[in-house]
Amino acid sequence: MGNEEKIWRHVDARREAYVGLADRVWGMPEIAYNEYRSTAEHKAMLEAEGFRVSTDLAGIPTAIMGEAGEEGPVIAILGEYDALPGLSQEAGVAEPRPLAGDGMGHGCGHNLLGSASLMAAAAVKDWLAENGMKGRVRYYGCPAEEGGAAKSFMVREGCFEDVDIAISWHPAGFSGVNDAMSLANTRIDFAFVGRASHAAASPHLGRSALDAVELMNVGVNYMREHMPSDARIHYAVLDTGGVAPNVVQATAKVRYAIRARDLTELWPLIERVKKVAEGAALMTETTMTWKVISAVSNLLGNTPLEQAMYGALTRLGPPDFDDADRALAAQFQATLSAEDIKTAYRRVGMKVKAETPLCDEIVPLDSKGAPMMGSTDVGDVSWVVPTVQARGATYAIGTPGHSWQLTAQSKSSIGHKGMIHVAKVMAATAVETLLNPGLIAAAKADYAARTDANPYVCPLPTDVMPPIRKPAGT
Repeated sequence: MGNEEKIWRHVDARREAYVGLADRVWGMPEIAYNEYRSTAEHKAMLEAEGFRVSTDLAGIPTAIMGEAGEEGPVIAILGEYDALPGLSQEAGVAEPRPLAGDGMGHGCGHNLLGSASLMAAAAVKDWLAENGMKGRVRYYGCPAEEGGAAKSFMVREGCFEDVDIAISWHPAGFSGVNDAMSLANTRIDFAFVGRASHAAASPHLGRSALDAVELMNVGVNYMREHMPSDARIHYAVLDTGGVAPNVVQATAKVRYAIRARDLTELWPLIERVKKVAEGAALMTETTMTWKVISAVSNLLGNTPLEQAMYGALTRLGPPDFDDADRALAAQFQATLSAEDIKTAYRRVGMKVKAETPLCDEIVPLDSKGAPMMGSTDVGDVSWVVPTVQARGATYAIGTPGHSWQLTAQSKSSIGHKGMIHVAKVMAATAVETLLNPGLIAAAKADYAARTDANPYVCPLPTDVMPPIRKPAGT
């Protein structure tokens, strides 16, 4: 039996336990920096597997790490377990059916993400012991990927400084190597303070902070014609100052997410948005303050690791979905538009298969698509450690990210099978790096070539700290 078959056997042996972990986390959705119960589930699994466990990484109570093995190279496998607000949904049901409760849901599949990554790390642990190999495998439980930038804080505090290789994955409609393309991103709150007054009797005495927010939004909208085409700017009004229209609103706050291809494009874009905010304050005779909430870097690719992961994918083949899985996926596809499905294929550079609701092949490594340009705090890890990510097929092709449809499929046979499949891919990739020191050397050389002239600069200001939330009931 070859090394890949052995590592896949170790993954399969854990199928029931880790499907259970994924489902338990699905059933306790917690948003950024509040993942106390989910972290406890991962900690309990790490302890049951015999890992040496470290908690409170970077001072974050919901960040955890388990290590196994001795000496040798350090291979990190990254997991996540945070949910999203407003995406509660009954599992496996292809119509909107929110569950009772606080409305949160795993609409990005992070319940699967953390479980598969820990499953892969546990399999590598057993493989190291079985073969008497030197090397250490670590599982990093990373909270707050959804807008919280926890990995950026963890990188800033040196949590990955002795890691040789980092491996991760993300739920998707297709199986393949994840395109190392993402947008650098920062979130900034702009707060305006004016002067309240009676809107009818003495409007001339008032200075509206809400007007300032509206004028800022108009000004940023006019910027869109004059910024890089792949940059993105979004906003959400956090505080309108009140609900009484006959009061001039004295306070208002808006949060901006500013994204660009890389940090060199992001910094000037941020300064331009700040100038618009200053102009809005000047026009309304209000005062403005701003505060960075989070920030992440763009992803950095690594060709040797991507080739190694692709080799593992092609040898393993696509997930073993059956007719029942395809029938369920077809139900979810029926809730989508034709454009949703076409866009999914376009992103991976493949032709549409109208009668194929689930992934049945591996996306070629050289496929030229139009990848989704979101943001992830894995980007910051990739700037300090050679990093590779898999794309794991865990839902019907065309399912939008951050949707009730994705929540529903994150606790289904489709999600479970895709999770196990990608755990095998990550574990096999880790084993190849441990068996082949030349691969680690090549990955580090590739990393050095990409960063020597452009070294990492943490996008988080030194005074910005993670917004730690206390556990409920404390």
